[in-house]
Amino acid sequence: MKVKYFNLVLAGALCISVSAFAIDGKKTKPHHSEKPSHPQKFIDPANMDTSIKPGDDFYDYANGTWIKTNPIPAKNTRWGSFDIIHQDNTDKLLKLLTEVSATPGQPKGSLKQRVGDLYASGMDSTAIEKLGYTPIVPDLKRVDKISDLNGVITEMMYQRTVGEGSPLFRFGVGQDDKHPNVNIVGFDQGGTSLPDRDYYLKSDARTKKIQDAYKTYIVTLFTLTGTSAGDAAKNAETIFNLETVLAKAQLSRVVLRDPNITYNKLSVKDFSATTPHLDWAQLLTVLKAGGQDTVLVGEPSFFKTADSLLAAAPVADWKVYLKWSVLKGSAGSLSSAFVDASFKFSQALSGQKVMAPRTERMSGLVDGSLGELLGQLYVEKYFTPAAKQYMLNLVNNLKSTLGDRIQRLDWMSPETKTRALKKLAAFTVKIGYPDHWQTYDGIVIDRGNYVGNLRSVAAWRYNYNVSQLGKPVDKTRWNMSPPTVNAYYNPGNNEIVFPAGILQFPFFDFDADDAVNYGGIGAVIGHEMTHGFDDSGRQYDADGTLRDWWTKDDADKFKVRANQVVDQYNAFTMLDTIHVNGKLTLGENLADLGGINIAYEAYKKTKEGQSNKKIDGFTGDQRFFLSWAQVWRGEKRTESIAQSIMTDPHSPEKYRCNAPISNMDAWYAAFNIQPGDKNYKKPEDRIKVW
Repeated sequence: MKVKYFNLVLAGALCISVSAFAIDGKKTKPHHSEKPSHPQKFIDPANMDTSIKPGDDFYDYANGTWIKTNPIPAKNTRWGSFDIIHQDNTDKLLKLLTEVSATPGQPKGSLKQRVGDLYASGMDSTAIEKLGYTPIVPDLKRVDKISDLNGVITEMMYQRTVGEGSPLFRFGVGQDDKHPNVNIVGFDQGGTSLPDRDYYLKSDARTKKIQDAYKTYIVTLFTLTGTSAGDAAKNAETIFNLETVLAKAQLSRVVLRDPNITYNKLSVKDFSATTPHLDWAQLLTVLKAGGQDTVLVGEPSFFKTADSLLAAAPVADWKVYLKWSVLKGSAGSLSSAFVDASFKFSQALSGQKVMAPRTERMSGLVDGSLGELLGQLYVEKYFTPAAKQYMLNLVNNLKSTLGDRIQRLDWMSPETKTRALKKLAAFTVKIGYPDHWQTYDGIVIDRGNYVGNLRSVAAWRYNYNVSQLGKPVDKTRWNMSPPTVNAYYNPGNNEIVFPAGILQFPFFDFDADDAVNYGGIGAVIGHEMTHGFDDSGRQYDADGTLRDWWTKDDADKFKVRANQVVDQYNAFTMLDTIHVNGKLTLGENLADLGGINIAYEAYKKTKEGQSNKKIDGFTGDQRFFLSWAQVWRGEKRTESIAQSIMTDPHSPEKYRCNAPISNMDAWYAAFNIQPGDKNYKKPEDRIKVW
């Protein structure tokens, strides 16, 4: 099913918390078991390029020298504030993993046994290399035995239930948007391998290069399993052609942003009537989700095309497609030839120069597989109760501020304001880590069986998901692990969530002044709150129900302002000619605009925010905006920029910095921005939404 939450920065780029920090700005520093080293200056002029006027390009003015002197490491696709924190967290996790994996013989099934042995199994490259591709030989032989369309469909379902792949479509159990306490079966478009449908449909030079790299990747993996070069090349064309048909049937990312378009509740009987070769009543039983009378189908037209393609394409072609599903899903866990081939293909998409060390890749794998086991070790050592309390206080300050701003809106009626304030008051706040840890009961980890461990995790994940049918939605669950450098808003739960991993400089530091913390972590909190009122999130009410709570006039006025944001970002370009997609990035752009405005107003309530005192030569307001800018500082490889423009709902970092503040009067006053400056906007043209 679709993941219905909005985060600060997507995983591809990498998308918060700490004693009392009340409105008067007083802080009580916690005891650190391992005190971090702090920068000498939280706003360091040495990082700035003052040859650039702040009104021409505030991002480069604030960060120019830092960017010039901090090149992207070869193992990274980008390098900036988020990446530095991510690397720091990775180093912390590696310390923990090295320690627990060095003490084998822990009680079977215990936290440390499973975390330590999963890491150890992934680090045993000698054993993995010796196995080659033998772990998937039974899977390839099973596909070979398929003789008819029923066999094709059976294999598709089998791969899904054991976690080996998701051929043809996406399936899962999740929250019913219009009944947020109920779990329901959901189907969504899928079946393709490239990051977006447009990679199959465009023919420009950059896209063609990626298509060629993808076909080469397919050929390489097939030849590594003994297929002749000629047959492997034919397989690549077969796979690409099948996936192209599926891509043409998919809805675009922009269309998918509207939750009402993708909310299609059908009876199982009616759904089956649209797909004559797929009997969903029977298949749901195979998928361990039988007994359902209704399902949610995100894109009904896609399933009609997929069903027609099932019948039209030869069984032999589907066998090739299903082998590819096994190969691409397993390549990263096989011998180095498979891993190297996967990395070479990813280079075409990302521009990454060298593979990250195996230690770091395995650290990420354990975090992604057993995140709430490893997370317990992480928060025990690196996250204090004072951090959680700080965040609660700061969130309350920003909630109050957003409430004030809603009350003052001149474009919204009292009726809709009342409902908006009700939604704001109903926000659930999750900070640091879950109150109830996931135990992963049933996952068996064997120190000597890396592939088996991954399959145990995958099978458990599938079985756990379908086991939620018939149970109320568990709103205590998290969608990110505690060490994650990110944050998110989930509209179905009407919740804002800040994992422990992001509470580090430049977002927050106990020793920093209010301007720095509000310009950093404060803006992040405001960002997530605003997601509840962006173009998508606003369609969910206080209870998390997809239901229209707006008057038509207010909704129309909101759309006028939202379209102004779309137009502003559509005008931005990267790599000279690639335009930012203002519609795809609208939700994040609205959240950035709202977040920085809410944080600034909340900052001005503090004693430091009302003071004229300068620190390191900067006023409080200047430090607030410089803090905002240094959160976004960084560089990205050209390949990653091109991919992000197509797939990422977040705008490029330069525009995340510059665009929102160009609409804020306070920024103009703080840096004396004048007509003629490149980023100057007339007062009447400055966009105000929330």
